[in-house]
Amino acid sequence: MRVGWIGLGAMGLPMATRLVSAGHDVKGYDLDADRVATLVAAGGTAASTLPAVASDVDVLALMVATPAQATAALFGPVDGVAGALATGSVVLVMATLGPEAVVAIAERLAERGIAVVDAPVSGGVGRATTGELLFMVGGAPEHRLAVRPLVDAMASRVAEAGDAVGDGQRVKLVNQLLCGVHIAAAAEALAFAESIGLDARATWEAVRHGAAASFMLDDRGERMLAETHTDVRSALGIFVKDMGLVVGTARQNGFTSPLAATAEQLYLDGANAGLARLDDSVLVEVMRGRHDPRGA
Repeated sequence: MRVGWIGLGAMGLPMATRLVSAGHDVKGYDLDADRVATLVAAGGTAASTLPAVASDVDVLALMVATPAQATAALFGPVDGVAGALATGSVVLVMATLGPEAVVAIAERLAERGIAVVDAPVSGGVGRATTGELLFMVGGAPEHRLAVRPLVDAMASRVAEAGDAVGDGQRVKLVNQLLCGVHIAAAAEALAFAESIGLDARATWEAVRHGAAASFMLDDRGERMLAETHTDVRSALGIFVKDMGLVVGTARQNGFTSPLAATAEQLYLDGANAGLARLDDSVLVEVMRGRHDPRGA
């Protein structure tokens, strides 16, 4: 398939590279020229402008960070790509934008005869590299079927979330509620271990093999202990955005989300301390800052 790809970040680049490896014609665009060059070295091609990335493609893949970035890329007054997309093409939204944003995008694109498949992902950089992501897919069945060869090249599991655009985003918010709370719980647990005089690594090794195990304790816990927060696989600012979407959507639907709200505040505390661009494992420093056994 002919694929235009916007967003070659920590997740987007390995995902796009997977499509190249699967034999798809991938044309990429990113503000970081080095990332575009990496895609080209893997066998993809480069688009010099946003409209160019959407020209002569079957599917436009969108892997950006925020709803504002997605809207600007598609509908920006100078270089929005919607005008370059062919009628009958599909926009594959794999970013976590929230249901409202993706529905609004779908409504605007429908006026141009362009479909949207709502397919946010989960699994992290490692699974993006190996093609073992979880996709949560919403949209009309015929449009989901059209992009399925692409999804299958990047996923080990595909959850069919529903026939409406926005259904994938709703499932992803449930996923992000759990992920955000689990990262916060791992940070609190390791900081707690230190505060009561334990060796945090030895404690982590003990509990991660028992009933308290979780992917986030295993993955983020190791990064928290290594304190490699500048090796950014998932920026703390992403969870500021995602937990905001979770809490906001819950509020709109009359649902009280005390754990999500508490976790959101921790991420906000980290962002307010200037940590938003660091790896989200830096949340352990926020917890240590509340009670630092090292006296810092």
